[in-house]
Amino acid sequence: MTTIGLLHPGEMGASVGAAARANGARVLWASEGRGGETAARAAAAQLEDAGTLRKVVAASDVILSVCPPHAARDVAAAVAAAGFRGLYVDANAVAPATSREVAAIVERAGATYVDGGLIGPPPDKPGTTRLYLSGPQAARAAALFTRGPLEAIVLPGDLASASAIKMAYGGWNKGQQALLMSIVALAMSAGVAEALMAEWQRSQPDLPKRAENAARGSARKAWRWIAEMEENAAALDAAGLPEGFHQAAADVYRRLAPYKDAGVPPTLDDVAKTLLGGQKDEAR
Repeated sequence: MTTIGLLHPGEMGASVGAAARANGARVLWASEGRGGETAARAAAAQLEDAGTLRKVVAASDVILSVCPPHAARDVAAAVAAAGFRGLYVDANAVAPATSREVAAIVERAGATYVDGGLIGPPPDKPGTTRLYLSGPQAARAAALFTRGPLEAIVLPGDLASASAIKMAYGGWNKGQQALLMSIVALAMSAGVAEALMAEWQRSQPDLPKRAENAARGSARKAWRWIAEMEENAAALDAAGLPEGFHQAAADVYRRLAPYKDAGVPPTLDDVAKTLLGGQKDEAR
């Protein structure tokens, strides 16, 4: 039986851990320093609590990092400091350059690195979510998910190809949501929001619903999309492309970060007002 250490079981991570269990793996996590919500998710996914990171590392053949992108380097450094020498899979939304930095951190400690990128919602049912993998040992990581709801896809080419496809996909998906919400806020500030919605209904009838869905679906997740948009900007810059749009998208999500603990998703009007309010706060 393969033992996987999962760092850390958030909404996505817990579901990925459950998918690994569906393939017969033993999946561990570390409750030290984690809150009650994380513990509840881990329990629901039937993950085993090893208590501390060092105990997870000591018992695991594979470490699977699924964390907010701003924490990817720190998680890798902590695992390396604990002496991990197995297979390290980084499945975070980071730029290819960041992925290579993470690879260098864990490889210096003796681990083998695989780059990963998750596309789709938490994999609670088949056909919804893909785990893209790249690097010389990507097939070893893919073998952990041959059954169950998460589809593993090995990409040829560069070590960081999985991060590249995640940046391309997420850069559009989350970037266009930020743009839609900003445009609605612009129209609201000029007093033409109703007129814009009426025009969209006539000429682009899908946009009003997409804008509302963007507000309801992204606002409570905005706090962890800030760093992802910054990683997108870095990826575009490294390719010689303009980075400004995704830096602006990061700012949009930064202004929406206070919705993190909201019990009810905000409306599009709420989000537009928050974006405009954020602008006034910054001006002061």
